[in-house]
Amino acid sequence: MATDVIKVMVDGGKATAAPPLGPALGPMGVNIGQVIAKINEKTKSFAGMQVPVEVKVNKTTKEFEIDVGTPPASALLKKEANIEKGSGNPKEDKVADVLIEQIIKVAKMKESKLLGKTLKDRVNEIIGTCDSMGILVEGSQARDAIKLVKEGKFDAEIKAEKTELTAEEKAKLEAEKLRLAADIEKRKSEIEKLAKDIIAAMVGKERSAIKAKLKEAKIPDDLIKELLPIEGAAAKEGAAAAPGAAPAAAKVAAKPAK
Repeated sequence: MATDVIKVMVDGGKATAAPPLGPALGPMGVNIGQVIAKINEKTKSFAGMQVPVEVKVNKTTKEFEIDVGTPPASALLKKEANIEKGSGNPKEDKVADVLIEQIIKVAKMKESKLLGKTLKDRVNEIIGTCDSMGILVEGSQARDAIKLVKEGKFDAEIKAEKTELTAEEKAKLEAEKLRLAADIEKRKSEIEKLAKDIIAAMVGKERSAIKAKLKEAKIPDDLIKELLPIEGAAAKEGAAAAPGAAPAAAKVAAKPAK
């Protein structure tokens, strides 16, 4: 049976005839509306995520089949945690907390793509992904949650393949997410104040020396770039200085505290 195959990424439940899907289906002689409707039906549970889809069209009969893959584990975890993105500093900043039922749900959805032989093994693979995203599991760091899984703490839930949460559990998780966000903002304010204090104490010093001091204090690179003048712009200003004058990029002044 001669078959044409199209592989695309679509928005879950919101595929359209716009590129790349529509133009690819057009030459195949299939009813594009029917194909789109079927894709949306099959991907509606992945609303808000990019989903890999494979459309197979029989060249003779024009009949089609649709195979739907699953989004990356990170995308599924973001949906479960109700967050737009993971933490930019996962070791320090935690952006959400999830329950073991949510981990089991993602592990089941990604079953064919994971290496673990048992659901318990696959649960720990998904927990490992949480670590790089700054997501807690049952209030614990990923490495501690993995240890708890291995010790059997969640054997009952895993054996029952429990994946649903109560309304009360969902509300508690949302409250915890807000608390974590407040902690991050507080920590950012403290770090920014420390950075500004260091810069203020080193007014007139070489930029490289100030930068080294900030790094020594473990100030994030993005904040250093924000609080210190951009070297390229400062150097451009220095190029217009009189011969023998110190380059403008060599010394910096402190930014006034907000």
